[in-house]
Amino acid sequence: MGRLNGKVAIITGAASGQGASEAEIFAKEGAKVVAVDVQTDLLQQVVSNIQEVGGEAISIKLDVSSEEDWKTVIEQTLETYGKVDILVNNAGVIISNNIENCTLDEWNKIQNINSTGVYLGMKYVIAEMLKTGGGSIVNISSIDSIVGGSSSAAYVASKGSVRSLSRHTAIDYAKCNIRVNSVFPGYIITPMTEEQLTDEERSEYIYSQTALPYLGKPEDIAYGVLYLASDESKFVTGTELVIDGGYTAK
Repeated sequence: MGRLNGKVAIITGAASGQGASEAEIFAKEGAKVVAVDVQTDLLQQVVSNIQEVGGEAISIKLDVSSEEDWKTVIEQTLETYGKVDILVNNAGVIISNNIENCTLDEWNKIQNINSTGVYLGMKYVIAEMLKTGGGSIVNISSIDSIVGGSSSAAYVASKGSVRSLSRHTAIDYAKCNIRVNSVFPGYIITPMTEEQLTDEERSEYIYSQTALPYLGKPEDIAYGVLYLASDESKFVTGTELVIDGGYTAK
């Protein structure tokens, strides 16, 4: 407990899945959490869950591809907490189409959320981190940007963009004490999805998607993000943390 005491963290895509798990774990570790997403009802439930157990959090609606929305999030975060120490760019979408069948509208939608959203988040948060002497940014990429095995050409491209932009920004702002790292989740399953699998389907899925004999869950990613967000990783920047149950090592 207390690994993020005194820190203010903006977490995108915080309404469900990995983002919700990150928000809850960060709050337990002492962070003041600014949970942002377009799914406002689910987002408010995450914030309520945090507050019910004594954590501190607020919710703000954010379309990560909107520059005006990002300006509003920064403004409200500063009004409420006075600073930003941590940014987790977690929001993302996927549409499964190979490059031949991917429409331009699908391509642009995925790039706008998965890639441009990360750029905008870093652009506006870094401006505030420079004023306070540093901070930590964690961008969520995907193992699909390493192995290229996804069924979505646009998704692979967007996550490759996140990977490259993270390394560029890490070097660009290292002397300013702003650390930028990326996390590469493998195939993470939610409790709801797991319940829908038969025992045979679950065994086949485990065999094909991990080396370990079980499936990853949102908290498995969240704890890796927590390390990179905390001062425990103060000498870590520009790194790529793969959390995939050994899939890419197979």
